[in-house]
Amino acid sequence: MKSKKVFVTELALRDAHQSLIATRMRTEDMLPVCDKLDRAGFWSIEAWGGATFDACIRFLKEDPWERLRHLRTALPNTPIQMLLRGQNLLGYRHYSDDVVTAFIHKAALNGVEVFRIFDAMNDLRNIQVSVAAVIAAGKHAQGAICYTTSPVHTIEHFVEQAVEIEKMGCHSLCIKDMAGLLTPVRASELFAAMSARVKIPLHFHSHTTAGIANISMYKAVENGARHVDTAISSMSWGTSHSPTESMVVAFRGTPYDTGLDLELLQDIGSYFHEVRKKYHQFESEHSGVDTRVQVNQVPGGMISNLAHQLREQGALQRMPEVLAEIPRVREDLGYPPLVTPTSQIIGTQAVLNVLTARRYKNITSEVKLYLQGRYGRAPGPVNETVRRMAIGDEEVISCRPADTLKPEMARLTAAAGSIASSEEDVLTYAMFPEVGRAFLEARAASLLVPEQVQTAPVVPGPATAAPTEFNVTVHGETYHLKITGAGHRSEHRRPFYVTVDGMPEEILVETLTEGIAAEGSVATRPSRVSHRPKASKEGHVTSSMPGTVVAVMVQPGEHVEAGDPVLVIEAMKMENEVPAPVAGTVKAVYASKGDSVNPDEVLLEIG
Repeated sequence: MKSKKVFVTELALRDAHQSLIATRMRTEDMLPVCDKLDRAGFWSIEAWGGATFDACIRFLKEDPWERLRHLRTALPNTPIQMLLRGQNLLGYRHYSDDVVTAFIHKAALNGVEVFRIFDAMNDLRNIQVSVAAVIAAGKHAQGAICYTTSPVHTIEHFVEQAVEIEKMGCHSLCIKDMAGLLTPVRASELFAAMSARVKIPLHFHSHTTAGIANISMYKAVENGARHVDTAISSMSWGTSHSPTESMVVAFRGTPYDTGLDLELLQDIGSYFHEVRKKYHQFESEHSGVDTRVQVNQVPGGMISNLAHQLREQGALQRMPEVLAEIPRVREDLGYPPLVTPTSQIIGTQAVLNVLTARRYKNITSEVKLYLQGRYGRAPGPVNETVRRMAIGDEEVISCRPADTLKPEMARLTAAAGSIASSEEDVLTYAMFPEVGRAFLEARAASLLVPEQVQTAPVVPGPATAAPTEFNVTVHGETYHLKITGAGHRSEHRRPFYVTVDGMPEEILVETLTEGIAAEGSVATRPSRVSHRPKASKEGHVTSSMPGTVVAVMVQPGEHVEAGDPVLVIEAMKMENEVPAPVAGTVKAVYASKGDSVNPDEVLLEIG
């Protein structure tokens, strides 16, 4: 029996906890099991990239570069793998080539051995610089193709992309099935066709959202895949991945035998079984099989984001309309795969289309940039009517988007200033300027405090204990709330972690009164909550969605033309420019940087 050994990449330290517990696993819970992970014989361990960088600085208050160095020391015999979004790196925009090269150089120096590189549009021009930088660093460059289904995504289309990736110099090729769409029959056809055309090793990555990834993986291996991604059993299933132990058993005694020690894997699984309990407040309700993804291609994590947006608008009951609208928006935009950042771009636009009086009445800045070609080449034809509604007669770029960007490392270094003590710090700032700056400033002041986790489910106590579950009625709709934990109180603000109808959320509570003073009087302080007027006329500038003000670009007295950007709002990790609806003079500004805003509030008045 000729060996066709299958090599395994373990995902517990990155994609598995990103899929199941909102990327909240801390380094302190990774390091104790690293010795066993290192002895298991994995081809690689994915432990960095994706959303981990953002989560480290935003929630965990950990330096992601330090995490990488700790893991490199703790895993001396196993390559560390990261997920890289090509020209987007780990952020949500395209970076100039010098930033891409610098980031990859530092990631390689700090411990990354395998770089899985993809582009959300499958525009291979957007991964060229990353691939070249990885090769120059002497590391393993794995090109990835995002799998999706549409009239333009044929087997031959994917095979031609595989051929281009091999020509680019990549050492291996991954089919990245981020929504769990790949069926067993399709997996057989795709991997058979690819293995006939390319010589570099083929890697299978999928999610168990629809419950078919295990058998699809086996069929991929039968037809040429030699590398597979799995997650240790206690961190598997749902929107996560196929269980490592189960697939090791499935391949045992066949030509594809992985050779991995099942008992050692079971020990690792037991460890993560206990660790996962610590993060119960972040558990996704999408932990079971959900075949809806086969219809609308919306992964569970994206559904959670959509539900949050709709709940903010008091329109959660319109979720079915949004799920029906997403495929229509995707078709209008030329069938891009639904993966960061295109999933956010299409999902947010679908919400706006459903909630406004007519489709594309409000078009997000990201959709406009997409239709200008700023994210890359769309896989299929774009709806030209929608393009004209978005950008009018503006020129559509046909070049690689990063070719329009000037070198920016020098500017970013200057902008980071003294808060950056290393090039790694500058790159942290570059990825997430607002969150990165806040992290670096808090670190310099020794004020880093991670969000707290509730290590055991809250159990109602005696009658004197505060209640932890509620039914709350807002605008005629009733929601079930359960408090699962509370974060560190800073001055007058404290985060609380709750589930709303079973979905994990974070609520920031700001105290406006200090309580009863010694004399019995009530001490108060001025409210930091701004009371903005409701929008009522054409010159009132509003946000098209709930979000946070990132920048106010004008001041009272300034003249603006219709369409000029006046504010930047962040929602769903995407920054949206808010344009002036009319020409005129800015009469008043009601919003400041950092404010939370809602769609019916006036942020600026133009008269």
